[in-house]
Amino acid sequence: MSEQRKKLRLGELLVQQGLITKDQLAISLAEQRNSNVPIGRLLVRLGFVTETAIRDIMARTVGQESIDLGQVIADPEALSLVPEDFARRNQLLPIAFDPVDQVLTIATTDIFNVVALDQLRAMLGPQVELKAQLAAEAQLGDYIDQFYGHELSVDGILTEIETGEIDYDSLQGGGDEYTQPMVRLVNAILVDSVKRGASDIHFEPEYAFLRIRYRIDGVLETVRSLHKTYMAGITVRVKVVSEMNIAETRAPQDGRLSLTLNGRPVDFRVSTQPTIYGENIVLRVLDREKSIVNLDRMNLSKTTMAKLEVMLSRPEGILVVTGPTGSGKTTTLYSLLAQVNDETVNIMTLEDPVEYPLTLMRQTSVSEVAKMDFANGIRSIMRQDPDIILVGEVRDKETAEMAFRAAMTGHQVFTTLHTNSALGAFPRLLDIGIQPDIMAGNIIGIIAQRLVRVLCTHCKEAYAPSPDERALLGAASDQASFLYRPIGCKHCGNKGYRGRTPIMELLVMDGDLDELVARRATAKELRAEAVTKGFRSLAEEGVTRVIEGVTSLAEVARTVDLTSRIRN
Repeated sequence: MSEQRKKLRLGELLVQQGLITKDQLAISLAEQRNSNVPIGRLLVRLGFVTETAIRDIMARTVGQESIDLGQVIADPEALSLVPEDFARRNQLLPIAFDPVDQVLTIATTDIFNVVALDQLRAMLGPQVELKAQLAAEAQLGDYIDQFYGHELSVDGILTEIETGEIDYDSLQGGGDEYTQPMVRLVNAILVDSVKRGASDIHFEPEYAFLRIRYRIDGVLETVRSLHKTYMAGITVRVKVVSEMNIAETRAPQDGRLSLTLNGRPVDFRVSTQPTIYGENIVLRVLDREKSIVNLDRMNLSKTTMAKLEVMLSRPEGILVVTGPTGSGKTTTLYSLLAQVNDETVNIMTLEDPVEYPLTLMRQTSVSEVAKMDFANGIRSIMRQDPDIILVGEVRDKETAEMAFRAAMTGHQVFTTLHTNSALGAFPRLLDIGIQPDIMAGNIIGIIAQRLVRVLCTHCKEAYAPSPDERALLGAASDQASFLYRPIGCKHCGNKGYRGRTPIMELLVMDGDLDELVARRATAKELRAEAVTKGFRSLAEEGVTRVIEGVTSLAEVARTVDLTSRIRN
C-alpha cells in the first residue's frame, strides 16, 4: 500500500509540474495493473516524459542532488573501491573518490536504500564518507556495464593501445566510445589532472614524443611522456569534444567542453597552437568549486579584510585589481562580487570570455557577441540599470574612459589592469590616456596581488635563517628565531607545498591621495603618503607570511621582488 502511495505521489508530482497530463497518468496506471513495472519507467517507455525529468523532480522532492551520467567520466580509484557484483546487485555506481577528504561519491536510483549504503560503509571502513547522488534508472545499468567493462587507468589504457590499432573514425563520437582506448586515455588524463588540482593541462609535441604537463599551484611539472604515435589520436579526440575543426591544423583554434569529474561539473577552455612538430594544446581547468572562494576562506589578515570592507562600502567608483597573468585577479574579483551579490543589486559583467557562470549576475562574453568590445559593452550595459559593473580588463583608452564614465555616474565598477604594483596603476592609466583629474576621486582602491604556494603542514621543517635571509627579512628578522622550508611527503606529492594563498598590497584611496594624483605627484611622494595611512607593500606582506610559517622565503622571492630590501 505504501509503495502504491509512493507511485501515485511521483505521478501527481509530474502532473503538478506540468510534465504530464492527468490523462497520461491514468493511461500509465492502467498499464501498470497488467505489469509490475515501476510507474517512472512506464512513463518513459510510453514516451510521456524523459528519464532526466523524473530524476530531477525526484531529487528536488527528497532534497538531494541529481546527476546526469551521460556527462560523467569514470574515476578508476572510485571504481576500485566497490566490487562490480556489489554495484550491480544494489544498483549503485561509484563515480568519484576524493583521497584528501576521504569522500566517495556514488550515483544510485534509490538514495534511501539504507541496507546497501550500510553494507558499503562497512566494506570501506569508518574513515570514508559516502555522498549519494540520484541517477536516472535507465542510465545506471548501461554505465555500470560501461565503466566496469573497460580498463580506465592511464597505464592500463596505454598497454591496451600498444597491443591494438587506433580507429580514428571512432574518436569522432558515435557508438560506444568506451570501446576506443584513446577516448578513455584522454578522459583518464582529465580526471587525473582535476584530482591533482591542476589549473592547466599542456599537450606539447616534440620531435619524437609528446610531453604532458600539469600546472599545479602555479608551477608546471611533467606527468607523462608518450611516443609520437599517440599525438594524432589525442589531438583529434580533444578537438572533437571541444567542438573544433579537426581538419584545420595550420591555424590556432579555441574551444570549450564541460564534463562531470569527481562528482562535480568542471569546464575546460581549450586552445591549440600550430608548432613545427604538431599542434600544441593547452586546456585551462575552470573548476568552479575550487576557484571561486569566499573572502573569509582566503586566509587574509584582519587588517586586509578591514581595508577590503572599506572599499566595498563605497557606493560608486572604480576598484582595480592588478597583477600578472595567473596571479588570481579573476578569482579575487569574483570573491569581492560574491560579498555584494544578492537580489537587491543588479550586477552585470563583461568578460573575455566568461569563465565561471554565476547566478544573479548578468554575464556577457565580449568575444561571442558580434561587434561588441569592452567599450561598446559598457555603453550598452549602462542602459540596463546596473548597480555594479565588472569589466574583465582595461586594455585601451576607450575602455578606460567608459569605465570611468560609469564610475562618475554613480556605479561601482570592478576591473583588472596589468601592472606590477598598486602604485604602478596610476602611470599605467596615464599612459592609456586617462587624465589625472579624472582618476582623482573616482578610484575606490587598488589591489596588487600575487599567489604563493603554502608549505605542507605535514612535512615543513624549521631552521635558523642565514645572515643573507635575515637581510631579506629586514626589521622583521628580530621576530624570527626560525623559518620554515619545504621537505616533501606523501600528503603533498613530495613537493613540500600544498595549495596557494594570495598576498595583497591594498591602496585605499582618500582625499589626500586623490590630491597627489590630481597634481601628478611622483611615485615616491604617493608611496610616502600611502605608508602614513598603513600601506604595506607586497614584499612586506610576503615576509609576514614567511615569519608566520605559511610559506618559505624562497617561494616569496620567486613571486615578489625582494631585492629592494637588500639595499635597505
